[in-house]
Amino acid sequence: MSRIRTERLVNLVICLLATRRFLTAEQIAAIVPGYEHDPGDERDHEAFQRKFERDKSELRELGVPLEMGTASIFDNEQGYRIARREYALPDIPLAPDEAAAVGIAARLWQQTGLAAAASSGLAKLRAGGIDVDPHATLGVEAVVTVDPAFEPLTAAVRDRQAVTFSYEVPERDGAGVRRLQPWGVVCWRGRWYVVGHDLDRDAERCFRLSRVVSGVRRIGRRGAYEPPKVDLIGYVARSSGPVERTGRATVLVRSGRAAGVRRWAERCVTGPDGDRLTLSYADVDFFAGWLVGYGADVVVLDPPEVRDEVVRRLRSVAASYAPAIGDQAAAGIGVPA
Repeated sequence: MSRIRTERLVNLVICLLATRRFLTAEQIAAIVPGYEHDPGDERDHEAFQRKFERDKSELRELGVPLEMGTASIFDNEQGYRIARREYALPDIPLAPDEAAAVGIAARLWQQTGLAAAASSGLAKLRAGGIDVDPHATLGVEAVVTVDPAFEPLTAAVRDRQAVTFSYEVPERDGAGVRRLQPWGVVCWRGRWYVVGHDLDRDAERCFRLSRVVSGVRRIGRRGAYEPPKVDLIGYVARSSGPVERTGRATVLVRSGRAAGVRRWAERCVTGPDGDRLTLSYADVDFFAGWLVGYGADVVVLDPPEVRDEVVRRLRSVAASYAPAIGDQAAAGIGVPA
């Protein structure tokens, strides 16, 4: 579904929810953006009617309870409205910790190219009387990130439209062009992959999004194929092969803290400043992102590549919170006397 049609449907739902009267097609056309037309032009009016019929069918397929009726016994023309009693969700009470989880999820969405969905979701919760404190999640940062190709590929999956992009494989010189019918985008071992049908090889393939080195361009028409029912994560797991943890790192952990890190340690040496743990790892980015989740309880001592990546991520987190902390300081909130 195109963005323009999606916006039109959303506006139609809002319009029909906001009224208790049945609205005629003519009234809806005058209210809802996207239905503008000249009623005196026969072709233009027929185009509107076709568009309106398609949208009504779409709403019914989505489960929206669209009612038909007349505003009074004197009206002959059918009108439309949405039955609030059947459409509205029940109250959703959130405890403080649940509200905090919503805030964390919103931060995650905002970091993954879905800022509009995050803002819309929080706005709806607030409109429903649910208090979601934007500062409740300061100090808790989601460590999931996505690549630039994530958003265009997920959109192409939704529209069932083929794409083309340049893909770089470390073992080869230069990037090659791929043409793909994407079936889905999944996360495996901290990396994002797209799985689909490779048009040039006429076979299933998966591609790591971080190796897409160009923009993702759509080709062909929308709705050109139907994705098969495939275990996407299972396919990526089989294609990736076993994990080879060839790297070794030494970290300093506070006494009695970071139990998750301790479970994976191969060696532990207790000292006056904490415990020195030795761990094996396969991927610097994924390993560093995992360690960052433990905050100040874990300090990377070696090797430099892991330490530098952890420092980079921590600085990025600190920079993202600098404006909020500055605003609090300016207002005297949480600032020691």
